[in-house]
Amino acid sequence: MNTRKQQLAAFNRLLDIMDDLREKCPWDKKQTLQSLRHLTIEETYELADAILDNDLDEIKKELGDVLLHIVFYAKIGSEKQAFDIADVANSISDKLIDRHPHIYGDVVVENEEEVKQNWEKLKLKEGKKSVLEGVPKSLPAVVKASRIQDKVAGVGFDWEEPHQVWEKVQEELSELNDEIKNNNQEKIEKEFGDVLFSMINYARFIGVNPENALEKTNKKFINRFQYLEEAAKKEGKQLSDMTLAEMDVHWENSKEFFK
Repeated sequence: MNTRKQQLAAFNRLLDIMDDLREKCPWDKKQTLQSLRHLTIEETYELADAILDNDLDEIKKELGDVLLHIVFYAKIGSEKQAFDIADVANSISDKLIDRHPHIYGDVVVENEEEVKQNWEKLKLKEGKKSVLEGVPKSLPAVVKASRIQDKVAGVGFDWEEPHQVWEKVQEELSELNDEIKNNNQEKIEKEFGDVLFSMINYARFIGVNPENALEKTNKKFINRFQYLEEAAKKEGKQLSDMTLAEMDVHWENSKEFFK
C-alpha cells in the first residue's frame, strides 16, 4: 500500500488536474453545483452496486469518480469565495472530533449503541430541532425509513426485543388483509405502507440492511429471468408463446445454475 506521503501526493495531483480542467476544458468550465448534482447521485449508485457485488477493483474506480465530484464541488466553492477543499476537510475533521468525545474527550462508552445515542444527543446540542432533520427528503423510501428508525432509536424511541417488532409486523399484515377484504384502495395503500415500514424496522433488529437485501433479490431475479430468456431463445421460442409451466422448468433450472 502507499505511504501517507504518496497518498498526499496523489491527492495533490488530483487537485492540480482539477485546476487544469476547470481552466482549459469546455465541458468542465461549464459545470455548476446544480449541473453536477444528478451526476453525483448516479456515481453514488454505481459505487453502491460495486459494493453489493463485492468487486474491489470496481469499488476503487467508483470511489475515484465520487472523489472527483467532491474535488469538483470544492473547486466551484473556491471560485465563489465560499469554501475550498481545505475547508471541507477541516469541517468534517472538526465534526468527527466533536462527535467522538469518547476518543478525543473524557466520555466513556461501553458499546456501539452508546456511541450512536451520544451522536444523536450531540447533534441536538449543536442546534438541530429534531433528530430527524438529518434525513434527506430525496432519499429513496426504503433507505429513508431505515434512517428514520435508526435515528429515533438513537434517542431511545425503540422496541426492546425483536419478537415485539415481529408481532407488530403480524399486526400490520392482519390490518392490510382486512382492508383488502373491504376493497378500500386508499386504506390498502396506507396499510401496505405500514407493513413495509414495520418490516424495515424488523430488519434492523435481525441485522439486515433492507435496501441491500432487496437489491440482492433484484439482482438474483434479473439473472434468473435473463437465463429464462436465453433458454427460450435456444429453443427458438418467444416467452410470450410459452406456457407458464414451460417457463417454470427453465426458472427452476436457473436456480441450480446460479447456485
